[in-house]
Amino acid sequence: MPTLRSATANASPMGTPLPAETSTPRSVKRRLTPGRAGESPGASRHTSPHRHPHASTGPVHVPKMLSASPKSSRKRLYGDFVAAEKPKWNPRDAAQMRAVKEALHVATVPSSELVCRDNELRRVLEFCEACVEQEKAGSLYVCGCPGTGKTLSINKIKDSLVCWGNETPDALTINCTNLANTSDIFGKMLETFQNRKKGRNKLSPLHQLQSMFSNKDSAPRRMMLVIVDEIDYLITRDRAVLHDLFMLTTCPFSRCILIGIANAIDLADRFLPKLESLNCKPLVVTFRAYSKDQISDIVKHRLKVLEYDVFEPLALEFCARKVAAASGDMRKALGVCRSAVEVLEARLHDFPDKELRIVTFDHMDIALSKAFKSAVVDSILCLPQHQQMVLCALANTFQHCKKKATTLGELNKSYIEICRSTQVPALGMIEFSNMCMVLSDQGFMKLGQSKEDKLRRVTLHIDSSDITFAFKGNRFFQKCLEQRC
Repeated sequence: MPTLRSATANASPMGTPLPAETSTPRSVKRRLTPGRAGESPGASRHTSPHRHPHASTGPVHVPKMLSASPKSSRKRLYGDFVAAEKPKWNPRDAAQMRAVKEALHVATVPSSELVCRDNELRRVLEFCEACVEQEKAGSLYVCGCPGTGKTLSINKIKDSLVCWGNETPDALTINCTNLANTSDIFGKMLETFQNRKKGRNKLSPLHQLQSMFSNKDSAPRRMMLVIVDEIDYLITRDRAVLHDLFMLTTCPFSRCILIGIANAIDLADRFLPKLESLNCKPLVVTFRAYSKDQISDIVKHRLKVLEYDVFEPLALEFCARKVAAASGDMRKALGVCRSAVEVLEARLHDFPDKELRIVTFDHMDIALSKAFKSAVVDSILCLPQHQQMVLCALANTFQHCKKKATTLGELNKSYIEICRSTQVPALGMIEFSNMCMVLSDQGFMKLGQSKEDKLRRVTLHIDSSDITFAFKGNRFFQKCLEQRC
């Protein structure tokens, strides 16, 4: 008997699964997912193909594990692969605040390896290892801008002396700023080579060192690493001390590995031409200024010992960009970061009920403003109001109007417009001319000569950005600086 269509429509679909409902990965995922919106919580969209066709169509009980929230399911599924969140920093905790400040202090030496100076360290280390292995004296000059990690890197090299060879060389570090006389450096070297026993020789320390390194019997057995920091302090009128110091490495039995450190990049070219003629010019290793990425990496590396985040990523990037653009000085960057932490600390004292748990962009902005505040900015802030308004008129002329020079008459018109917009009574032309002469005497601007005051040429002698920076946050002068030509 043929089967009616109505009978097939009323038949339970549990018996034979449709092709789309076979066990594909997507269908498995749908079976493991809780019911969608509009379905009853207990209803199941699909049933197992192995279920008996006459089984009850009642509610299907989903295992407890599958009814869990997606977040907890992810945690159970991936286990240790899910990174645990860092605990939040509590700036009100005195111990945690002290730990942050110590990590950012310039005097704190990182216990782990140095970052961002791999190439420079490798070159210095290879030079020193070659001298030790060959038992041959040599000289090296390390130069670079302040705050580029020169002294810290060389001290790390000195601490790794034990890995250089069978005979560990002795080490002597001299900071030339601590010397009363430049020639005292030879006395310190002689004391170290003689095991700190003062000899009774009547010769000067320099001549004793030269004699020691010229005789095989009197030459010391062990190599000596001599690190001379701030070596440019040894520059005298005749440059004799510098010449004699580097010439010690050319003696036939010299055991001296000399490393000089200074900020001057061209010191070897300007002050040691004689050494080049004697074929003993030192090897030069230059430490370049840090980039924004390097500054950011170093700060993060220092804070790695802490278990919490201290800076917003945007705040740290702002600091790194500003310092890298100005000088690339890492000491300056660490000082700014410490200052930003202190700004946060001051806010906590001012607002005890406010919850602050991280150094924000605003805190960093205040710290950078303090760090890069120049003497010109301080001088602008100390001027009388009308003279400050004249400077605003000058800044508008050179910034908005893109002019390199103007006349006293045109500047006076701009000044009057500012007075009108701010509702401040303007001074007369004679008083205005006298104000400009005072500003010229103080070095803010330069006035040219002319028969008529209105035709006198006016040029700005300071950076217009200093004027803008000085009045940052001052509503009155911000309005003055918004005045267009």
